[in-house]
Amino acid sequence: MTQNTPLSPRLPRLPLHPEDVAHRVLSAAQLRARDVSAAQTSAQCLPGGPWQHLLPGVYLLHPGPPTGRERLHGALLYAGRPPASARRAPADPADAGYGESMVTGVAALALHGFASVGNVEALHRIDVLVPRTRRLRSTRFVEVLRAASMPRAVRVGELPVAPVERALADAVAGTVDAACVRRLLTEAVRDGHCEPAAVVRELSEAKLLGRPAVVGAVDALLAEGRAVAEARLYAMVREHGLPEPVWNVELRLPGGPPLGGVDAYWPDQAVAVELDARAPRYGAPGRRGRTEEDPRWSAYAAKREHLERLGITVVRLSPRKLREAADQQATVVRTALMAAADREPAAYVMVLPR
Repeated sequence: MTQNTPLSPRLPRLPLHPEDVAHRVLSAAQLRARDVSAAQTSAQCLPGGPWQHLLPGVYLLHPGPPTGRERLHGALLYAGRPPASARRAPADPADAGYGESMVTGVAALALHGFASVGNVEALHRIDVLVPRTRRLRSTRFVEVLRAASMPRAVRVGELPVAPVERALADAVAGTVDAACVRRLLTEAVRDGHCEPAAVVRELSEAKLLGRPAVVGAVDALLAEGRAVAEARLYAMVREHGLPEPVWNVELRLPGGPPLGGVDAYWPDQAVAVELDARAPRYGAPGRRGRTEEDPRWSAYAAKREHLERLGITVVRLSPRKLREAADQQATVVRTALMAAADREPAAYVMVLPR
């Protein structure tokens, strides 16, 4: 050894577990908390070394290519690192290092189990949501998205992930492919990831409803949501032992105008069920989150009042309640059917196919 031969810095023993992504990808702050200096880290990342520089301030502690999970973890560490003014503060070794950041967009949909976006291992880009005040740039495979108001993250494994409806909005914002948008929105409802109203609300707040690729997709989304809600209603009636109604009919007074359609009707008890699958409407672009009165609401309310004046009990069920609490909704319908014996007989109405 000569005096010009560089000395390889000795590293403390790091808890590297092959099965644990959190120990294969570490931030500079996490390495310092484990008594690894910046000089030691740099030496390990030299060409041919055992580590590599994955992202600014984030290191991959093996020489091979990163897995999809490692890239996700690294993206969150990059987006979650504290501001420069706070980086010299000692880090808690138990802290995941994500801060307020969360995965969103297509990567989040993959973690939520969307079949149409493929596996996380095949993703070329990872969108990460951070507060608007963060000074971060997109880099390499990480796209930084800023939010004035951060949603509440959900945990998918060890990763903080944006809720489905927010992840959908961020994914839609990044594509102009109408077929892709339609496929994502339809899968969200068909596979039970979220309700149509929540998706429309998020798209509206992101000012995406007017995009050509979104307009037709929203119609398909609402139609899919309606079909899914009807299937849940059929299942609720049969699985909870309710009497079989007549399905999807129009009510009419003899010789009079139509009273409107209902999704299920029990003629002997004069009980009707309506699915409230209306899409929300939202205000002008400068009025984020403000809802306007749905013009169809007046028609719904007028129809209900008219039917109830005729002695018909109208039970309105929401798709969300059918999905989350079908047993409770079955109890509501059963109670209405049982209460029919204590009411005055309803007016005679004709029941016609709708």
